[in-house]
Amino acid sequence: MDQELNDLKSQSNISSWRINLATWVESAPVQTFIVITILINAVVLGLETSSELMGKYGLLLVTIDKICLFIFILELSLKMTAYRSRFWRSPWNIFDFLVVAVALVPGAGPWAVLRTLRVLRVLRLLTIVPSLRIVVAAFLHSIPGLSGVAAVMLIFFYTAAVLVTRLFGETFPEWFGSIGASLYTLFQIMTLESWSMGVVRPIMETYPYAWLFFVPFIIVATFTILNLFIGIIVSTMQELSLPKPRKASDEDIEEVLKQLEDRLEELKTRLRK
Repeated sequence: MDQELNDLKSQSNISSWRINLATWVESAPVQTFIVITILINAVVLGLETSSELMGKYGLLLVTIDKICLFIFILELSLKMTAYRSRFWRSPWNIFDFLVVAVALVPGAGPWAVLRTLRVLRVLRLLTIVPSLRIVVAAFLHSIPGLSGVAAVMLIFFYTAAVLVTRLFGETFPEWFGSIGASLYTLFQIMTLESWSMGVVRPIMETYPYAWLFFVPFIIVATFTILNLFIGIIVSTMQELSLPKPRKASDEDIEEVLKQLEDRLEELKTRLRK
């Protein structure tokens, strides 16, 4: 958001009132007010899921929800007025617009189901709070690396699923009767959800050496591959948090050359003496 405001200020043909409006909308007090409104709206949307509370305070909750929606619409309108076409250059602004626009869908007819998506307004916190924006940006930037790890994980899971289907499918068809069932069971084992008492120990009663497969599988899938996902995301967050090197301008280069020339002249003068 700060980058958009700086770009707007750098344009000499932009009216001063638009710059002042953008500065006010992006100011800390206004953004704090928007965050508070989002939190209030989140609480209201949660309370609206209770039929008992809606019976008692339904009118009040709906009124607060509409007030919050009006504030969001007003904020976006002010931003679009200030930034104009530049508003659509930011993915964060587009996300905010779509999330708020969902709430304007009619409450009846075939589009009524989209009204339930108005809870997505809570996700505006991801675009308002800078620290949360860094987390989201890190996740998006890490997708290429994550896709590679996901491909490795898919190959590993498929190989393991074929193996356990052949080994245990006939005796335990509920868990390993097909590739799909095996993949789901292996996913459960990877998450360590009832993997020992619920799956592996019953299998070991029939196949005592089954642990020779499941223990290495957990070590590779849970402690190695999953940690690769975390490592890539953390590495990306560190890269984004580091200050980007400033590109040297022509003035900087000229200043360095001038200093070198002065130093060279000083050395020549000393040599003549």
